[in-house]
Amino acid sequence: MFEQIKHNMETIAGVAIYPIVSLLIFFFFFMGLALWVFTYKKDKIKEMSQIPLKDSL
Repeated sequence: MFEQIKHNMETIAGVAIYPIVSLLIFFFFFMGLALWVFTYKKDKIKEMSQIPLKDSL
């Protein structure tokens, strides 16, 4: 079954661009996420970490 899929993928023109595009999307998403995490305000993180401990009643 894999041979059939491989053969079909090899006959499609321009199919080699899809792995490159998916890798770039993956890379930029996680680099953006890492940038967002490291630049997030520390006081906001501390405030959000205390939410589960607050008495809501």
